[in-house]
Amino acid sequence: MAGQVRLSLHGPVARVTLSHPGRLGAMSRAMWRELREAFLAIQVDARLRCAVVAGEEGAFCAGGDIAEYPEFRFDPASLRAFHEDDVWGGLAAMLACEVPVVAAIGGACMGAGVEIACCCDLRIAASSARFGAPIARLGFPMAPREAQLVAAVAGEATLREMLLEAAQLDAPEMKARGFLQRVVPDAQLAQEVQATVERITRLAPQAARLSKRTLRRVAGGAPDAPPPADLLASAYDYADSAEHREGIAAFLDKRIPRF
Repeated sequence: MAGQVRLSLHGPVARVTLSHPGRLGAMSRAMWRELREAFLAIQVDARLRCAVVAGEEGAFCAGGDIAEYPEFRFDPASLRAFHEDDVWGGLAAMLACEVPVVAAIGGACMGAGVEIACCCDLRIAASSARFGAPIARLGFPMAPREAQLVAAVAGEATLREMLLEAAQLDAPEMKARGFLQRVVPDAQLAQEVQATVERITRLAPQAARLSKRTLRRVAGGAPDAPPPADLLASAYDYADSAEHREGIAAFLDKRIPRF
């Protein structure tokens, strides 16, 4: 059965499901394009306050759909189009999305799965989840943009292990290295993700989007470097917004804000 990326809406929450029955969510070319379309839709839907990315059948995403690789991997032009248009198109849409994104990671999170997880804001994993990018066994490296992304989020040392040793790391180790925010027993993953979503959706959605806009520009830079001039130019435009006024007023009134 062909894989698909399904987008479903549940009130203010979008759920993006990486579905490829029998292949542990392995990403096909079509699925990368569907991932892009899903996050473009999430970005422009003002009703949404949170998005959850998850897999099916006990896995997050086992990597790429290797069965279709012979169709395009052996020609430089088609290989470039796959990585620069299909894969990076999906990842870039995730990175540009200003809605908070939570990864619910269970089971295998390999290659493409690690890259997708890197584009999420909060990563919560089941204790049995495993992470890696053993593509050296398939005879190819990680594409430059994708390697830069994983190195920035998961760490260069971790990426070197994954690529040069085909290392697979467990969830507690990935949390110790700062990649995961939380690790929970397998049976509690859905509950922990739901609690995280509820905390996010109770907060001001405008503030979340503005925070993500800022983080996208400043995260990873030198701690004493000034923010980009264009970011500073609009950084305080929210001053007279309804959400800003409501948040302050609710605190002073000792009540729950109504966002």
